[in-house]
Amino acid sequence: MSDTRTEHFISRLEIHDVLCRYCRGLDRMDKALAYSVWHADGTAHYHDMYTGSGRGFVDWVWDAHAAMERHSHQLGNSLVNLDGDSASSETYVTVVLWTRPDDQGRQQEITARGRYLDAWSRRDGRWAIDHREHILDMQTVAELRAGQVSVVSARDRTDPSYQLFPGPVVS
Repeated sequence: MSDTRTEHFISRLEIHDVLCRYCRGLDRMDKALAYSVWHADGTAHYHDMYTGSGRGFVDWVWDAHAAMERHSHQLGNSLVNLDGDSASSETYVTVVLWTRPDDQGRQQEITARGRYLDAWSRRDGRWAIDHREHILDMQTVAELRAGQVSVVSARDRTDPSYQLFPGPVVS
């Protein structure tokens, strides 16, 4: 394999790892990990929800996620276009949110399917997001009738995954 192809392959893997860290950071409520996916001057535009800094988005979504009982972010198809130390990507995402029970014990499950359109740069050897545009393609809201939660799954550092990754998961 040529040096250029090897470099592209490694860059794609590093970008994919950053995307996975974003999902893990939100689902485990690990704010430092969620912050780490953006460059300090990175920005975010989530249509009809938020426009501002990447770090500001994490702060904004933190309150929304903390008010939920559970949430899960799953990545799907991802295309990456590399150009030296710059890149762009389109990554499909499914987010499932469970609301907390209301006064009558009813809960909702919100399922959102969309795409992350990310502009990237590698600075000092580290890939991170310069700008993210989130496109919400579709969303459903349904009454949650029989939800089940694992007794070991946690939205903090007590989650079993922290036994495998006790320190920062940053490349």
